[in-house]
Amino acid sequence: MKKSILSLLVFFALTLTVTAQKKIDLFNGKNLNGWKALNGFAKYEVEDNTIVGTSTKGSPSTYLSTEKEYTNFILEYDIKIDATLNGGVQIRSHFDPSKGNNSVYGLQVEAETSPRGWSGGIFDQSRNGWRYTTEYNPEVKTAWDVKGWNTVKVVASGHRIATWVNGVNIANLIEENVEKGFVALQVHAAGGNKIGKKTRWKNIKITEISDNYKFKTTAPLASYLKNELTKEEKANDWKLLWDGKTTKGWRGAKQDKFPAKGWEIKDGILSVKASGGAESENGGDIVTTKPYKNFILELDFEYTPGANSGIKYFVDTNLNKGKGSAIGCEFQILDDKKHPDAKKGTNGNRTIGSLYDLITANAQEYIPSLYTKKYVNGGNWNRARIVVKDGLVQHFLNGCKVVEYNRETQMWKALVAYSKYKDWPNFGEAKEGLILLQDHGDQVYYKNIKIKELN
Repeated sequence: MKKSILSLLVFFALTLTVTAQKKIDLFNGKNLNGWKALNGFAKYEVEDNTIVGTSTKGSPSTYLSTEKEYTNFILEYDIKIDATLNGGVQIRSHFDPSKGNNSVYGLQVEAETSPRGWSGGIFDQSRNGWRYTTEYNPEVKTAWDVKGWNTVKVVASGHRIATWVNGVNIANLIEENVEKGFVALQVHAAGGNKIGKKTRWKNIKITEISDNYKFKTTAPLASYLKNELTKEEKANDWKLLWDGKTTKGWRGAKQDKFPAKGWEIKDGILSVKASGGAESENGGDIVTTKPYKNFILELDFEYTPGANSGIKYFVDTNLNKGKGSAIGCEFQILDDKKHPDAKKGTNGNRTIGSLYDLITANAQEYIPSLYTKKYVNGGNWNRARIVVKDGLVQHFLNGCKVVEYNRETQMWKALVAYSKYKDWPNFGEAKEGLILLQDHGDQVYYKNIKIKELN
């Protein structure tokens, strides 16, 4: 009897496993049963076993959403998009009519025909902006066929989301939160020569999986886990520069301990408090207790309207013991639209992502196909990355390189000679230095501060 019961339990367990991994057609090839339109009024119809969405004058982005919601799954579909359009497929997404034209929000697998080649990347629609672009692995940009059909696969399991385009692994993302939400096809808001353009989808299938489904990726990892390292990051020698809870590893730039005021740690976020916009007049700057030489520094920051702050490196706190900020090279954090500093300096070299007062952040210099000079996620979280390898230094903003320079050249000396740092001997030439977060009297938030030292 016991053996029979055990056999039945094993049978049911195997049956459930098979059922859970059964591939389901989300589109029956005949009609839009199981789907509903959200947000805009662009037209969706069925033609030759294909869903066809047509961009419509005056309509905001329109989404054709599944009625069912999903968390862990393998989503597969074929997509063809007319030239000049962009759009995509929403996953784990949500609908809130109170948000007006931005009522649909959540992760989107990008589809586009632009020369920047970000198809297969992951965008957080109407929320956090770009999460993973092909600038992490630019060699995959050619995977997308801009004229024909493309086969896309998306695997979402727990925190990890990965995408493939025509068999090429594009994105490898670790999200901070695991969400349940619908799948939706997007027809983007359009104007001008984009009116009447079509996006087509077919062979849309989904397989529900577990939250610990094992699969291999080849794309570089981008993780947004809050103040936590993945196993891959630990194996690749990344370290948390801030533990998300305490002041360990940090002190005031002009103190031997962490400032008693002006900074706050709450809910895994480190913030400098607003105090009227004065430079280092409240809590003051904070610096690491350890100097760094060659490294990759990565962190997420969010600025309040009109805010000014910065991330400095090669900082020597023995310089400038008087008023003002400690001296070092600076990755500028600024609300370019509302802070007056954006129009000062030379040719915008005090704007967000710039090497402050020295080199203007301009992604088009390194990625000519970008639509704009740089991508800024407005008042949402932005990701900064600073790479230092001996004389070579690079700034990245939201995955795009915006600054590159060599501080061991005559060009560097000339830049410094015409900047506000001209009176500081050998500015920026130190072999190593502290890393600093600036108190400029405005509220700015930081999290996910991590570093990888390079040999």
